[in-house]
Amino acid sequence: MARLAKIVANEKKKKLSLKHLALRKELRKKARDISLSEEERFEAQLKLQRLPKNSCANRVRNRCGLTGRSRGYYRAFGLSRIAFRELALRGMIPGVTKSSW
Repeated sequence: MARLAKIVANEKKKKLSLKHLALRKELRKKARDISLSEEERFEAQLKLQRLPKNSCANRVRNRCGLTGRSRGYYRAFGLSRIAFRELALRGMIPGVTKSSW
């Protein structure tokens, strides 16, 4: 089980990134637009830098829904490899069976 502080901090980052998503996209678009003047582009860059650093989506870490583990994460299931294996062996994940050959 991951530390509760790490899980809570990651949830805060998710909320913050969703809150600033539209504004961040707009400012990035303005900063890259060549048709705008240099002053407007520079102003957009400054506004982008003033946003909280944790509002960037890159700072959000994928974590297991059950344990909070960050390593060995399967996106399709939202679980870490360990939790996935335990649930699959118990037959709790539909369509997943242990292979044997």
